[in-house]
Amino acid sequence: MRLGVLDIGSNTGHLLVVDAHGGAAPLPAFSHKQPLRLAEHLDATGAVTQAGVDALAGFTAEALVVAEDKGCEEMLAFATSAVRDAGNSEAVLEHVHQRTGVEITVLSGEDEARLTFLAVRRWFGWSAGRLAVFDIGGGSLEIAAGADEAPHVAWSLPLGAARLARAFPWAGGAEAAGAGEVEEAVRELRRRIRTEIARDAGQLLRGGPPDRAAATSKTFRSLARICGAAPSGEGPLVPRTLPFAELCEWVPKLAGMRLEDVAALPGVSASRAHQVLPGALVAEACMDIFGLTELEVCPWALREGVILERLDRLSVLG
Repeated sequence: MRLGVLDIGSNTGHLLVVDAHGGAAPLPAFSHKQPLRLAEHLDATGAVTQAGVDALAGFTAEALVVAEDKGCEEMLAFATSAVRDAGNSEAVLEHVHQRTGVEITVLSGEDEARLTFLAVRRWFGWSAGRLAVFDIGGGSLEIAAGADEAPHVAWSLPLGAARLARAFPWAGGAEAAGAGEVEEAVRELRRRIRTEIARDAGQLLRGGPPDRAAATSKTFRSLARICGAAPSGEGPLVPRTLPFAELCEWVPKLAGMRLEDVAALPGVSASRAHQVLPGALVAEACMDIFGLTELEVCPWALREGVILERLDRLSVLG
């Protein structure tokens, strides 16, 4: 069957059209995306602004037309952290539904972690053993681990790269903000991130070190590329890793760079350059606190998890 998967993330709206059936990997047929940056379209009360609501409704309407044009039998629409945590979440979803007829499901942080884990498990298979998965989104960080298809532990933290970037005075690196200001901001952000992650780290650590540790998301892919991983053009089957030692060397370099120089790094887009340093601090903290020397970058993530769960349910129904 042909499915349309509409992913409303904190950074980007993404419609992925896939040809899918049980027992086979979902085959991407078409992709339509647009930067929405909902995590940055929040007012002082934490509500999505009217500009953000209009952008979301407009993109959803476009995605519906694309899905119909591409022959999708069904469209699975879901939203993550930015909509989930918004003070006006229900009103935003109702506005989109009235304008487009599309009902968007809001995933809980735990479900987001669980579905991402499912996708990574299917990608690496049972040979991965006890698996740990980390996903840095725009609004949140998801962590999950376990030896089965469903993780034994799964949780979400408000440590997304876009969310952290909103409060970071990094308009142009040390040159623009002043070296002292950036250094102090990095120290405070680093402390905040590590405190949040360490608070519940025992959930994963009590089971011992994982046999395999993996990372998904644009942030991890960008960091891996900065640290020397193969470009996306070489295809999804090329192994890619994010080494802890190289990442630690890059963090102070990133803190001292201008945004235009960060945007020129391999794997980094201009629209996300301001999120790279906060994302790097989250990745560094995850690897340090959980004692990981490297993370394997998995090309499958939340969208694939949503597709796989839908196919599993269809196979159960017969």
